[in-house]
Amino acid sequence: MARKNQKAPWEEEEEIIWVSKTEMKEDMEALQKLGEELVGLKPSVLEKFPLPDDLAEAIKDAQRFKNEAKRRQLQYIGKLMRQIEPEPIQAALDKVRNKHAQASAELHKLEALRDRLVEEGDSAIEEVLEKFPSADRQRLRQLVRQANKEKKQSKPPKAYREIFQTLKELNDDA
Repeated sequence: MARKNQKAPWEEEEEIIWVSKTEMKEDMEALQKLGEELVGLKPSVLEKFPLPDDLAEAIKDAQRFKNEAKRRQLQYIGKLMRQIEPEPIQAALDKVRNKHAQASAELHKLEALRDRLVEEGDSAIEEVLEKFPSADRQRLRQLVRQANKEKKQSKPPKAYREIFQTLKELNDDA
């Protein structure tokens, strides 16, 4: 005679995944941290996030609150975050962070190009003209000469900065 709590051999056994209390707390804290990061963003950036209405409203409230009220509101946001799928929100946040990193990297490239312009002169100007066809060769040449002159005379690097601004404008237009 078969026992009541035994399964038939053809039935698949479901794998039970045990989650410790500590793991659950860590997950809740991670969601609360994600909520804190969302609260720190500007409202114009937050509009682009895939947030449910109640969570968006809670975030707006948290941005207004101070001290203890803000702490409680952040806990509430963490609670709301547990009810939704956090992956799309995390992906959007990563994209926002990456945009900042990409902008910084682009500015570093422009700084390196400016340094090469001042050091190498005409050969680097040709490279800039290939990269940015709308660039003014004569103006760049004039700024490079001015920057070198300022450097030799130990004057403030006005032309050096102007070269960077010119490259930045060209990059923005491209």
